[in-house]
Amino acid sequence: MTMPTTRPRCPGAASVAAYGTTTCAATDVSAVSAVPGHKHRAARRERRHQQEHRRGAGEAFLPAARECLEAADRARAEVAAAGGQIVGRLAVGAIPTVTAIDLPIALCDYRHRHPSVHITLTSAGSEVLIERVRRGEIDVAFLGLPPHMEPKGVRSRLAGGELVAVVAPDHHRTERETDLRSLADEPFIDFRVGAAGRAQSDEAFAAAGVRREMPFEVPSADFMVDLVRQGLGVGMLPAAYAPRSPDLRVIRLRDAPTRVEHLIWDDRPSPAATAFIELIHAGRDGPGADERQG
Repeated sequence: MTMPTTRPRCPGAASVAAYGTTTCAATDVSAVSAVPGHKHRAARRERRHQQEHRRGAGEAFLPAARECLEAADRARAEVAAAGGQIVGRLAVGAIPTVTAIDLPIALCDYRHRHPSVHITLTSAGSEVLIERVRRGEIDVAFLGLPPHMEPKGVRSRLAGGELVAVVAPDHHRTERETDLRSLADEPFIDFRVGAAGRAQSDEAFAAAGVRREMPFEVPSADFMVDLVRQGLGVGMLPAAYAPRSPDLRVIRLRDAPTRVEHLIWDDRPSPAATAFIELIHAGRDGPGADERQG
């Protein structure tokens, strides 16, 4: 007995595979059943084109819809603020090595003052946070930048400080102070090229005329500390941050890299963001001449 050499036609299964949903597939099958031969293929292509067009139109509408929702949320927050209540969201971004303020305590204080605000926190590099503030995804952000770099927009300089070298407890270097040139032969552990945290060290070594070996590039200060602890190289951390790893030995640098911490925000902050900025300034010297727009 000779078996058929062609597969039985299964328009339903083919349509489900093509469209990914049974609803669209059912529409396609009913149309195919009524139109024989090559005509049903043309009809299917036309329907698929129409569906893709509708999908594209929907995706194009999404940004405008989000803007409308955000505007409505802002209007509600501003009405509530006029009545003395802070509501809405507060999206905070911060580098992992913030030292100018105690961020956990500041967030706790803010939550107690404004319990109706939904707070989120994102940790990332300064360059990422600057872009996310620009796009409106984050309301305020804490940055750490080389002295010559200043973020555009509204900002407040919080503090400046030096970096120190950190080594494992049993590292062969025992001095408490040195300079960058004396470390030239040591393997280093630092952030990736292009990160603001890496630029601080690179610029200082370049100014000292020193080239250093960089076998380990890391995404975070915690990972750097873990590798330093294993004796794999020398790390560079803000002097005010290094004591968080008390088992590491600190070597101060006479020609140390420096960084400046900034707080940045959008040029039209929400009531929730404004309340947070005021809280940070109140915990320091208050808003002053270091607050700029540019």
